[in-house]
Amino acid sequence: VPLQASGGGLVQPGGSLRLSCALSGFTSDYNMIGWFRQAPGKEREGVSVFSRLDRRTTYAESVKGRFTMSMDNTKSTMYLQMDDLRPEDTAVYYCATRKNRLILSAVLSAAQYHSWGQGTLVTVSS
Repeated sequence: VPLQASGGGLVQPGGSLRLSCALSGFTSDYNMIGWFRQAPGKEREGVSVFSRLDRRTTYAESVKGRFTMSMDNTKSTMYLQMDDLRPEDTAVYYCATRKNRLILSAVLSAAQYHSWGQGTLVTVSS
């Protein structure tokens, strides 16, 4: 499932951004879909993941209460609404999918995902 993320940019601390990820192909091609990010010099980490079979969204502790993931099935697009952004949220953000289901403890592990889109850079700075 080809993926394309967009919506990144420069924002001040406390500000908001909404990222979009356009999907193509059949949504039945995957069970897991999510957002990940990679800051300079750090490993890629999970931000939020939606499990279709479980109908559950999992968030990283660092973004809970600030980020919201959503889907618009009519547009085949998923979104990441990011509020109260902090400098430590600065990273390249990616969307990714996985065909098979994952146990809860593994859903935010980037190594478990096989299809990746091009990232979009989010910079939080004053």
